[in-house]
Amino acid sequence: MKHFINLDELSNKDFNQIINHAIVLKKQHKSGQINKTLENKTLAMIFDKSSTRTRVSFETGMTQLGGHALFLSDRDIQLGRGEPIIDSAIVIGSMVDGVVMRVSSHKDINTFAQNANVPIINALSDESHPCQLLADMMTYKEHKGDIQGKTVAWIGDGNNMCHTYMQAAKVFNFTLNIAAPENYQPNPSFIEKYADHIHLFTDAKAACQAVDLVVTDVWASMGQEDEQKKREIAFKDFQVNDDLMSSAKPDAAFMHCLPAHRGEEVSASVIDGSQSLVWNEAENRLHAQKALLLYLLT
Repeated sequence: MKHFINLDELSNKDFNQIINHAIVLKKQHKSGQINKTLENKTLAMIFDKSSTRTRVSFETGMTQLGGHALFLSDRDIQLGRGEPIIDSAIVIGSMVDGVVMRVSSHKDINTFAQNANVPIINALSDESHPCQLLADMMTYKEHKGDIQGKTVAWIGDGNNMCHTYMQAAKVFNFTLNIAAPENYQPNPSFIEKYADHIHLFTDAKAACQAVDLVVTDVWASMGQEDEQKKREIAFKDFQVNDDLMSSAKPDAAFMHCLPAHRGEEVSASVIDGSQSLVWNEAENRLHAQKALLLYLLT
C-alpha cells in the first residue's frame, strides 16, 4: 500500500517520475486531451482546516481524471462528534479508493494510514505539507531546470512548510538555508534529522546570499492568529523584499505557498515582480496532484 504522508518516504526516482508525469499531464490538459484513468474512483477529502488551493486542486483533479471527490469537513462526519479515528478510518476506507487529509494532527494521518486499507495523502498537517512541495519542485523544474545542487533560502517561521523543505533538500539533493528568529526555528527533531542538508541563520540577508530560490510563508499560520502582533515584531527583519532579493543570484526565483500578506512576509514588488513563480506554483498544485493520484491509485 502506497501512501503520501512524509515527503522523504518516496525516492528521488519516484518523485521525478511523478513530476515529469505532471508536466506531461499539464500539456495534455491545455491541448484539450481527455484523461479518464480514474473513472469510477472516489477520493474522500477529510478537512478540519479551511482551504482554497488544496480543495480546488484535488476536486478539479479528480474530475479531470474521470473520478469523483467527496468533501468531508469535521461538521459533515461523525469524526467531528467524537467517533474514534480508527473506526472512521476502517469505515471510510472500505467505501472509497483513497483519502486526502488536511487536518491539524499528523498523528491522525498516520492512524488513518494504518487502518483505512487505501492510499492516504497528507494535504497538510501540523508537521508538513508534502503536496505543496510537489508543486514547488515541478515549478522549479519547468522554469529553471533541475534543482539538484542548487541552494534554496527559506525565510520566516520554522513551520510545517519549512519542515517539508528540509525533507525536500534531502530527497532532491539541494542545500537549504533557513533564516528564522531565535524562538521560531524548526522543530529540533527535524534539525537533527536533516542536519546534513541545512544551514541555520538568524540573519535573513546572509541566508539569501547567492541562492537560486527564495521561499517564504505567512508569519502566523492557521490557529496562530492570536499571535499575529507578537509575530509581526519578531519577524520585522524577515520580509522578502527587493533588498533581500538583491542578495540572491540575479536570476533567482521567488515562491510562496499562499495565501500571502503583502507588506508583511513579502513585499508587493517581489510577489508581483518578474522573479516570482507564485502563480505558476499555485496552478501546478492541480497537475502535480493529478500525477500523484495516478501514482497512488493505479
